[in-house]
Amino acid sequence: QVQLVESGGGLVQAGDSLVLSCAASGIIFPGAVMGWYRRAPGKQRELIATITTNGNTNYADSLKGRITIARDNAKNTVDLQMNSLEPEDTAVYYCSARLGPTWYWGQGTQVTVSS
Repeated sequence: QVQLVESGGGLVQAGDSLVLSCAASGIIFPGAVMGWYRRAPGKQRELIATITTNGNTNYADSLKGRITIARDNAKNTVDLQMNSLEPEDTAVYYCSARLGPTWYWGQGTQVTVSS
């Protein structure tokens, strides 16, 4: 059974930094493209960043320069570093894993940025 468990969310102030972590189990982690998405209130889910098996990254244009995604294939984890947080970053953040045509999702972790 595949499980993706996010952690690191919470209430922060504008300008703060935050690291979200995702621990994967039950999946051939090194073979999966890992990613982070978010859904803000009243909005559709949007891509934040993805990272391939060999470390190639893809970032949402609107967030480039403020975020970094990294994975540890030995620990089956993928982290998302977010800097200079803004109230507009308030959302539920989801970890994803794509293995071939199959997608897996975590339950999400809430990030709330106060002004």
